[in-house]
Amino acid sequence: MVDDPRPTQRPLDPRTNWSALSQAERDAAYDNNTAVKNSAALIAERNEASKRLRGALKSHLDLPYGVRANNKIDLYPAAKPDAPCLVFLHGGYWQRNSRELFAMLVEGVAAHGWSVAIPGYSLAPEFSLTDIVAEIPRALDWLAAHGASYGISGPVVLSGWSAGAHLVAMALDHPRVHAGLAMSGVYDLAPIRDTGLNNALKLTDEEIARLSPLHLPATPKRLDIAYGSSELPALVLDSINFHEKRAAAKAPGKLIPIEGADHFTILESLRRPDGILVDAARRLLD
Repeated sequence: MVDDPRPTQRPLDPRTNWSALSQAERDAAYDNNTAVKNSAALIAERNEASKRLRGALKSHLDLPYGVRANNKIDLYPAAKPDAPCLVFLHGGYWQRNSRELFAMLVEGVAAHGWSVAIPGYSLAPEFSLTDIVAEIPRALDWLAAHGASYGISGPVVLSGWSAGAHLVAMALDHPRVHAGLAMSGVYDLAPIRDTGLNNALKLTDEEIARLSPLHLPATPKRLDIAYGSSELPALVLDSINFHEKRAAAKAPGKLIPIEGADHFTILESLRRPDGILVDAARRLLD
């Protein structure tokens, strides 16, 4: 069943008149760090909390799932091997960050008896977006083959934030994935090519067509799509548009606006045991 939320307020879309915008205006449409005035402090707190927790939690760290340097996965098994597992994909516009910086998210679902797995992936410009997208199914293949030996054999909810949300949408059809939770994602790559982000990504026409979830057939598995009400309009609208496209195709999933959250504080909803997105992840197994 497709969830039909109440009418959602749509912000003005800067991409409506995209060709008339200056380069600076186009860059600003996707610049989360500048849009959130205290982003540096929020990022520093996140990184410090993750550093502390990564060394304190029961874990199996830096396990290789592939041959590239970033093809490693961190596992945080629950007490019960058949417990559900949240697989989390980090953000950073496919060119920044790493799995180690998001260990602070483990405590949210772990408080409810879940396992967590956090794969890393290669980054642009060393690797193309085509290369990056292809790595996520490999990480899931590895988890399917080896997870049980590390105490993780339950159903998988694939989650991700920002660029990680895009990667969730691209890997939702993997047989190991029961359902998905995508947060603050970019689902149409065409405008990205006209921003400074493309200096590293170097997107091709073929990649834009093949790797933009908004322009692909809807995967029929459940996918809940979340965004913060205080995020940049382009990201809010990508989330709304992607949900509407999936709903039109009868693909199941909720649209979850997090009132007052920006691109960084939305992670608190998955970090706290009582967070809205922790509850949403758990309900994906209903």
